[in-house]
Amino acid sequence: MESYTDFSKWYDEFMEDIPYEEWCSFVTGILANEGLKDGIVCELGAGTGNFTEKLAMAGYDMIGIDNSLEMLTVAQEKREASEEEQIKNIMYLCQDMREFELYGTVAAVVSVCDSINYILEDEEIVKVFELANNYLDPKGLLIFDFNTEYKYREVIGDSVIADNSEEASFIWDNFYDEETRINEYEVTFFVPATDGLYRKFSEFHYQRGYTLDEMKAFIKKAGMEFVKAYDADGFGEVNECSERIFVVARESGK
Repeated sequence: MESYTDFSKWYDEFMEDIPYEEWCSFVTGILANEGLKDGIVCELGAGTGNFTEKLAMAGYDMIGIDNSLEMLTVAQEKREASEEEQIKNIMYLCQDMREFELYGTVAAVVSVCDSINYILEDEEIVKVFELANNYLDPKGLLIFDFNTEYKYREVIGDSVIADNSEEASFIWDNFYDEETRINEYEVTFFVPATDGLYRKFSEFHYQRGYTLDEMKAFIKKAGMEFVKAYDADGFGEVNECSERIFVVARESGK
């Protein structure tokens, strides 16, 4: 799962189209409907802290967990530069979500930006859900999104994505293996160096496509209760062409 090293410095610029505001409204709405309008929320795969900060400004005491020290360094720099007290109070922890540890229970665990897809083995996803169940308050919520098998197979698999800005450029090559359902990304960056020259570097990322039925099975095996799933495009009903799905599960067993 080790990724986002050199990429961390440019992540926010190239991912500026991610609808964090829309996702935050959706997640906070789900939490509010369950009476969770404040309290401690843990985000898995917090990255550079963009979504973490949105939830903090919505009134939650945030813990952001990520496996990339480089991404968390960017998040911490933004936290230190912020004038908002809610953001300054965010706690960031460099941990693998498959082995994360908290000091106590939390009202909710959230994960967005298809962080779950970076987990390539069934039993490891079950482990993440088991840990979430363990650290959630009674009846607390797990809310996460994931890219579907359909998206990798039919939409982005074996495609090339390129972007250019005033500061840097990247080329994003996708290679999808239908047998393993793993999508390999080769991301090549061209960033300013010295004397008007550019430096080239590449990173490899691996994500696996899943179905909603598989996620429901993982949730059940982890001892949690499946609540509902939503198509991320409009938050309506999931269908066979859904590319990103949000899932809500509830703590069970305490």
